[in-house]
Amino acid sequence: MLKNNKHIETFLFLKKITFSKIINHLLLRLSFLLSAVTKRVVIFGKPESLSVEPTNKCNLNCIECPTGTGDLTRKTGKMDFHTFKNIIDKTYKHLSYLILYFQGEPFLNSQLYDMISYAGKKNIFTYTSTNGHFLTPENCKKIVESKLDKITISLDGTNQETYQIYRKNGDFNKVTAGIKNLVEVKKQLNSIRPFIELQFLVFKHNQNQISEIKLLAKQLGVNKLSLKTAQFYNKENIKYLTDIEKFARYKVQNNKLMLKKKPKNRCWRMWHSSVVSINGDIAPCCFDKDTKYTFGNTKDVNISNIRKTSTYKYFAKKILLNRKSIDICNNCNN
Repeated sequence: MLKNNKHIETFLFLKKITFSKIINHLLLRLSFLLSAVTKRVVIFGKPESLSVEPTNKCNLNCIECPTGTGDLTRKTGKMDFHTFKNIIDKTYKHLSYLILYFQGEPFLNSQLYDMISYAGKKNIFTYTSTNGHFLTPENCKKIVESKLDKITISLDGTNQETYQIYRKNGDFNKVTAGIKNLVEVKKQLNSIRPFIELQFLVFKHNQNQISEIKLLAKQLGVNKLSLKTAQFYNKENIKYLTDIEKFARYKVQNNKLMLKKKPKNRCWRMWHSSVVSINGDIAPCCFDKDTKYTFGNTKDVNISNIRKTSTYKYFAKKILLNRKSIDICNNCNN
């Protein structure tokens, strides 16, 4: 299944692309290139990708997640469908990609299926990421019927003992059973959606299970396995950093984690996408966990025109001139 379905994601994405979206993408690319060269904020086009947060609550306590560790300072809650609909109605003509995830576990919002369905009917590629604890047969049927295009399911171990080191309060057997449920429901409903990606964050404690997770992915019948580098905030967790070079985004100097790749004074994300929190606050990217650098709220500002505001342009200018002065950029490997 892995080999035969490797092009399904691309196929599903291209089905949602229109001529106007292609033009918008080219305008964004051109303006990004001009900005990087001239160091002046030039933005043509409108956001083609959005991350919208269904909820910032979670059932797990992952050791490097600000939600799981309780370090998230903003209020927890869920996005209501009215707020979501308002966002989509103002962006769908130029929006190609919708990520229904920021912080928290998306499936804790019971309206998630309606959000997916509504965006899909507006010809937008829909994607979400989950810890996999809510993939009951009933929920899997709702997922497939909502026509979700892609789902990423995190599984950072091949047994409970290893898995729970990072995914505190997680249940390995529940996640694998949930994956099987989703694969089975897809077969029952004869659907190629959603494209199922299994994500494995590589740590020191699970790096010896890479060959095992590859085998497990095939046995579960997912479409793709992704081995990912882990993000760290807490220096106390340096002990979990893998010593496999290509899966470590950091190096250790004087008992401190340092990014191996220094961020350049440019950021494509800032030009082509935005993040919207549960209450409609607009943030620059997914590294702004607490929406510290908000550009306004979707209740007051049309997100399609957010790039015209002085607040947005000031932040973009700062990226072009001195990106390392922005704290959230100092843990970004892009």
